[in-house]
Amino acid sequence: MSLRESLPKVITELPGPKAQAMFERRALAMPAAIKTIYPIVIERGEGAMLEDPDGNIFLDWIGGVGVMNVGYSQPEVIEAVCEQAGKFFHSMMNITTSPRYIEYAEALAGIVPVRGDPKQVMLANSGAEAVENAVKIAKSATGRPNIIVFSGAFHGRTTLAMAMTSKKAYAVGMGPFPDGVYRAEFPYVYRRPAGMSEDDAIAYYLGKLEEIFDTASPASYVAAIVFEPVQGEGGFVPAPIEWVKAVREICDKYGILMVADEIQTGFARSGRMFASEYYKEAGFMPDILTLAKSIAGGIPISAIITSKEIMDKVTPGTIGGTFNGNAVACAAALAVLKKMQDEDYPGKALRISEKCIARYKEWQGRYKEIGDIRGIGAMMGVELIKDEAKTPYPELVNKIVAAAWTKGLLLENAGTYGNVIRFLCPLCVTDEQLEAGLDIFEACLAESV
Repeated sequence: MSLRESLPKVITELPGPKAQAMFERRALAMPAAIKTIYPIVIERGEGAMLEDPDGNIFLDWIGGVGVMNVGYSQPEVIEAVCEQAGKFFHSMMNITTSPRYIEYAEALAGIVPVRGDPKQVMLANSGAEAVENAVKIAKSATGRPNIIVFSGAFHGRTTLAMAMTSKKAYAVGMGPFPDGVYRAEFPYVYRRPAGMSEDDAIAYYLGKLEEIFDTASPASYVAAIVFEPVQGEGGFVPAPIEWVKAVREICDKYGILMVADEIQTGFARSGRMFASEYYKEAGFMPDILTLAKSIAGGIPISAIITSKEIMDKVTPGTIGGTFNGNAVACAAALAVLKKMQDEDYPGKALRISEKCIARYKEWQGRYKEIGDIRGIGAMMGVELIKDEAKTPYPELVNKIVAAAWTKGLLLENAGTYGNVIRFLCPLCVTDEQLEAGLDIFEACLAESV
């Protein structure tokens, strides 16, 4: 049986001897500040599975934190990379024009749900770069200095992105940060004020946003409101669509640009190719969209998409970069997009979600520690609590995660309190593999409570 079709199998203690030797080399060669959580070394990966040098096989529900939606080692992507590498690796777009950049920009512009036509695409190399350039574009286009972000947000680890990111564990000792970044309260409906209905909670969180215009920055100074359709690091918290629609109306009222950070929700994860398609179906769209992670099956590339009208307002020379639109990365991205479209990866995400949610709901009936089950499509989170007061239970999450890898399942936590188990499994996972993962998760939950 190929690795692509295999089921989890652990045959050594973890880490095994070959993996342990690699960790010893890692300790000497890499900074300790680049932390590792799992005693796993990847030797090869196929589909949703990976194998370590000692022959242990793991089902990956982390997927490089949302990078591997299309799965490991897809033949079509490998072929596209090899074909382009045989022609040339890179040509800086300020010097010579690479057809792959144009082809990919055209492909994205044709499908991305962003307000305004025609659309234009700037390519960069990472999610943080995409976010920073989205902010630069918004500031240049509006002539305004400030932005609004949210509690629970994660936007990256560059200096501006750290300022935008809520969790300051990612920014210890790194200040001072750029000013002009103001934070409103995200609609974390599960943790709304006690006794408040969900409808009242939406109004409450919108009120918190509008307070920013009185207490932090006048609306006329705000270039953009930046949010994640589903907060990733914040705990897989979806933005209620009625809240997003109201934010769109606030942006229109004050001339503010709406920026949807789809670095983790993009490329079929949400059950649509982009989560913002749900907004389009409801009659509105963001002004700027950022994409990265699963864009090219693991090769670094990111994108910022907006209307030509907005792009034309950007001061020449203020955006760009040496490796932006690398030809090999663009070839991989084109192959990933084609595979996802040809094989209906958004549909795969919805089918995976149905199976997982059904099992999670069963568990919720038996384990009082499961407080909330949420997400959009196959970007799901299970929040664990200690009591009816919803006291976070990160200790239980850590026990489950640690038990799962010994059985061949890679899980990861998330959330402001570290009490959410996230689901970011490659969408090419087989039914048998998915069931095996759910069985391991349930067994670890049962033995950990």
